[in-house]
Amino acid sequence: MATAKTSATKKVAARPVVQEVIETAVVENKVKKDNWVYKDRLYELTTGKKPLVFTLPTMHSQKVPLLWFDPEAGYQRELRYATNQKTPFVDEQTGTATLGRIVLRDGVLRVPKENVTLQKLLSLYHPYTINGLITEYKPETIAENEVDWIEMELEAMMAAKSMDVDEAEAVLRVEFGSKVAELSSKELKRDLLIFARKRPGLFLELAGDDNVHLRNIGIKATERGLITLSPDNRTFSYGETGRKLMTVPFDEHPYSALAAYFKTDEGMEVLKAIEKRI
Repeated sequence: MATAKTSATKKVAARPVVQEVIETAVVENKVKKDNWVYKDRLYELTTGKKPLVFTLPTMHSQKVPLLWFDPEAGYQRELRYATNQKTPFVDEQTGTATLGRIVLRDGVLRVPKENVTLQKLLSLYHPYTINGLITEYKPETIAENEVDWIEMELEAMMAAKSMDVDEAEAVLRVEFGSKVAELSSKELKRDLLIFARKRPGLFLELAGDDNVHLRNIGIKATERGLITLSPDNRTFSYGETGRKLMTVPFDEHPYSALAAYFKTDEGMEVLKAIEKRI
């Protein structure tokens, strides 16, 4: 019996040790690392203007709120730039705060790596940054965006180069309207390449849209009198017989509706007949 009691006593005494180890592990998992990169940073206005002096608010007021919503805390935290504090959050600042000024000259402000408080305020929390009025100059981001644009431009130019005349006319008609019918094949090719170079995103979107080609066929058929569109833009009819072809749904562009009609079983037969006569 004495041996059993001793064993039970040992088991009870061992429990707090296990609990202590678990609590220590939880505390260690809550430790967060500061991944802030210490470097000189440049901030600039995004308006395209370069005023001689542009001053940013440095403390919260009723006229100019300086607040940042903390998603972890679940409430807005007041901001204040103080040169003698380690944080821009008022609830984390201690002692007397020495207010600083934030002034952009000629539209830019250089902040050295030693002034981490101001850098974090401008890069992460300031309302003018969140609203897009000022931004941190990041050459690597700019280079990445330029590479993406150049690659998209090249893709658009290659697609434009391989397009036939009918496809080129369909794409350009969206941009320039019915005047493309007056252009020669060389003029179409030239304008298509210029369009692809200047607006590659829109060009690629139009080039990959089946409705653009179908809309162009519908417009060409109307221009040649194969089909007619009523003055109220509500009804398409056959040009020779005047027989009703389709009714345009309410609040829909007539040629978009015609392109959708061409995709139906009945419309595909009409489309084949039109393509043979164009």
